[in-house]
This record gives sequence, structure tokens and C-alpha cells, in this order.
Amino acid sequence: MRVFAIGDLHLSGGMDKPMDMFGENWVNHAERIFDAWRARVFHEDCVLLPGDFCWAMRFEDALETVEEVAQLPGTKVLSRGNHDYWWASPTKMRDRFPQSVKLIQNDALDMGGFIVCGTRGWNIPGSTDFTQNDEKIYNRELLRLEMSLNAAMRLKAQNGAENKPLIVMLHYPPLFINGEDTGFTQVLERFPVSHVVYGHLHAQSCKLGFNGEKNGIRYHLCSSDGIGFAPKLIDDFGGAFSEGSARDGQTV
Repeated sequence: MRVFAIGDLHLSGGMDKPMDMFGENWVNHAERIFDAWRARVFHEDCVLLPGDFCWAMRFEDALETVEEVAQLPGTKVLSRGNHDYWWASPTKMRDRFPQSVKLIQNDALDMGGFIVCGTRGWNIPGSTDFTQNDEKIYNRELLRLEMSLNAAMRLKAQNGAENKPLIVMLHYPPLFINGEDTGFTQVLERFPVSHVVYGHLHAQSCKLGFNGEKNGIRYHLCSSDGIGFAPKLIDDFGGAFSEGSARDGQTV
């Protein structure tokens, strides 16, 4: 199983919001993503989608877009971004999502060859748009990240999964290009994390995102325009997908 990632698809979700208003590079971006996806991803692969999936405002309006993406090769794992206003309760989404589409929300999934977990994240101190009002949400997201990682560790303790690599999905960047520690990196480094994928940054802001290894963790900026509107290969793991998951403090 190869693992790819691409965030910030910003698909229409039934809304009239053409993305080319953000620049010529966004012209026909959905078709370009889908074409590149079909060319690179195989049925047995996995694609991580760390937030800002589509512009729908209601869950019912997003389902058609979810089903369209479900037809693409591979198992897809979604997590929430700041523009996913359509996001519903995990139970409702899991009941309605096609079989090839999974989701992460402060919890973890055993994908067979690896374990994935994650949360949305938030603006980090030191960023230009971080204000006093962000502090509460920032601290809450740190707790949610830790909850997700603890769920992953429960999965690793089962069925001989101790050696499975652990991938974390965030939407917001957990650190910037200067590589300075943040609350997110401090939490991540307390766990055996192999890779972190994130998005949120666009255009010139992509230059601010950290790409590379820090203290044994490999960070990947995967916003769609930052990676040329094509899924980015993260790693190649063996094993087939299993339905094991851990959430809300329980293993199911």
C-alpha cells in the first residue's frame, strides 16, 4: 500500500464558487486533480485528504462530491479543515460515506500497513493572524491531537501492530519554515510519529510551510496548489486495509 496526500481540494460541493478567482493556476483544478489521481494512485493505495474538501454548507450537499471522489482509485481518509462547514457528526458521516471513504476526527484508524490519526489543528503562536482569541482554540486542538495520538497507541497495542508506522493528519501547519517548536510539535514528539501531513497554506504562503524532517518526524505540506494539484507520495507500506479503529476513548 502506497500512501499519498493532497489537501485543500476545494471542490464545489454544489456551490457556485469557481476557484480561478484565486489565480490562473486554479483554472480547471478539479479536473487536473482527478486526472493526476487516476494516473498515480492504484486501487490498493491510500490517499489522505487533510481538510478543506469542498465548499458545501450542508452535509447532504457534500455527499455528491464525496461520492464522486469515492469513485477514484484507492481508499480515501478525510479530516476536517476550516472551510468544511458541511462536516457532520462522525456517526452520521460514517453511516453515509461510501465504503472507500473513511474519516478521522480526533481518533485513529488501522489501515493495515500503517496507522493514521489526526485533528484539525489551529493557528500557532507567532503567526501573523494569531490573536488572544485564538489561544483557547489552540489549546483545545492540542488536547484533541493528544487524544488522537492516544487512540493510535491503543491500536498499536493490538494484534501485533506495535511496529506499524504512525501518520498524523492536520489541516493547519504545526510549525513554520524556521522549524521552531510549537505546542503541536511538542505533542507529536512524545509519540512514535513517522509522518505529518497538513495543508491550509496557499500561493506565496506555501513558502512558509515546513517540509522536511525534524526530530525524527517527516513533515509534508500537501495543499493542492502547493504540490501542483497532484497527490503527493508520502511513503510505501505493506499490508491491506482493516476496519480496526479507535475513537472516543474506546477501541471498536
